[in-house]
Amino acid sequence: MFIPTTTDELKKLSWDGLDVILVTGDTYIDSPFIGISVIGKVLLNAGYRVGIIAQPDWQSGRDITRLGEPRLFWGVTAGSVDSMVANYTPVKMPRRQDDYTPGGRNTKRPDRASIVYTNLIRRFFKNTRPVVLGGIEASLRRLPHYDYWDDGIRRSILFDAKADYLVYGMGEKAILELAHKLKNGEPVEKIRGLCYIAGQPRPGYLHLPSYPEVKADKQIFIEMFHTFYQHNDPLTAKGLCQLQDTRCLIHNPPAPYPNESELSAIYDLDYERDAHPFYKKDGPVKALETIRFSITSHLGCFGECNFCGISVHQGRTVRSRSEASILKEARLLSRLPDFKGYILDVGGPTANMFGMECENQLKLGSCRSKSCLFPKVCRNRKVSHARPIRLLKKLGEIPGVKKAFVASGIRYDLVLADEIAGTAYLREIVENHVSGQLKVAPEHSEDKVLNLMRKPGTKPLEDFKNLFDRLNREARKKQFLTYYLIAAHPGCEREDMIKLKKFVTQKLELTPEQVQIFTPLPSTYSALMYYTGMDPWTREPVFVEKDPRRKEEQKRIITVSG
Repeated sequence: MFIPTTTDELKKLSWDGLDVILVTGDTYIDSPFIGISVIGKVLLNAGYRVGIIAQPDWQSGRDITRLGEPRLFWGVTAGSVDSMVANYTPVKMPRRQDDYTPGGRNTKRPDRASIVYTNLIRRFFKNTRPVVLGGIEASLRRLPHYDYWDDGIRRSILFDAKADYLVYGMGEKAILELAHKLKNGEPVEKIRGLCYIAGQPRPGYLHLPSYPEVKADKQIFIEMFHTFYQHNDPLTAKGLCQLQDTRCLIHNPPAPYPNESELSAIYDLDYERDAHPFYKKDGPVKALETIRFSITSHLGCFGECNFCGISVHQGRTVRSRSEASILKEARLLSRLPDFKGYILDVGGPTANMFGMECENQLKLGSCRSKSCLFPKVCRNRKVSHARPIRLLKKLGEIPGVKKAFVASGIRYDLVLADEIAGTAYLREIVENHVSGQLKVAPEHSEDKVLNLMRKPGTKPLEDFKNLFDRLNREARKKQFLTYYLIAAHPGCEREDMIKLKKFVTQKLELTPEQVQIFTPLPSTYSALMYYTGMDPWTREPVFVEKDPRRKEEQKRIITVSG
């Protein structure tokens, strides 16, 4: 069933009120790919009465008052994308399109949506139930962070929004515990994965430099970020506290990751895999074109690219679903009336990390002194594509499934590091799971830029391309690699883009189209470099291109033929 969003639905369910009301900057798509739907279904499955208000009019009380007031709490999220990223291009121009809005026009999501929606609730419901922030916007802004659009350091979004609590990360365990404790009138301050405001520091927690200190001194801000980043693993993290004004932000350690059976149970819940009719009548939702017939196989990523927010949101430890759960979902998709036989994607943040959990990481937590894949694949990590191969083969055997594509991108260095099954995995992909193009993300060609991105050099890419081309010849297929590249990342100058142009033209033999200008996302190391102009580990100066016209020029060097 759809989670109710209108009073008529409440009447049909014979509900006299709601325990939880969730407010989101996306339209309501009932899908396991949409965070608000997952949280809503997890709460619903636990017996709570849940409602959703999607993309409310923030100028009036017309939408926010529609379902009344919840008994336990309001849950607020900006949606599947940080609202500033959703609303502005990398050079700060307004975006016209929004894939998560019916009709596609970008008119329904306010800037800094988490703050706006919280203020909207408090405007029409005085002294209301607690307001709980969640989702990627809140998660990446939970501590003081560099904000690209203000070009300065903002304090924790929990304080700016004047909300009561913030649940960070994926949130399923923390939100269930919060609901349970609020229902029973129990204290919530010890819930893992929760941030809250207190008058005093919490005993035993690490003290971070205060907000005024990190705002005034870039060196202190770098030190704070290192400490924050190192305390993101549930097995090793300590609690953090930080003075924001006269009050403290209390940042509890992360919630434990769900195990395979717990994660599978979340994805086995009943999802409609469609936009709610109340919103769908306003036009098609472009995001559905991709997610309706796609499957999430795992969460988390141990790649730790410096420009990516996954490490501090989903985490660095991969959690995979069971094969049985994934195959069950595939069979469900095959029975949908408009299914054409094609599963558009089977993957996660990086498709070929499915089933590659590191035993050391599972027992001891993420390593603090080294990365899993940079500068090369860790020798202690057992890289095996045996499980991904087995899963893909089983998906292809399901009646009604013509193809199950891998469209979410793969790490080519992982494929090459697997001396036993790497080539077999790529052969399986080439022969059965590519829709003409396979996505990889080298991002750049120059070592000085790649090192700041925490990405491998060009040799693994060239070796992978040669292997991919050979396997295509053997399969008598004409398929191509699609390369994602970044312009204007810290450390990247105009001359570096000229060298990148030469590399892609001569070595990759193409003029790429998938080139994006770097956006400094909150709580990422690349944003730290962009703001400070320093390498955060060596404190050496790093060139940062901040002129919008020269950023555009860097991109044009790559995308313009000739």
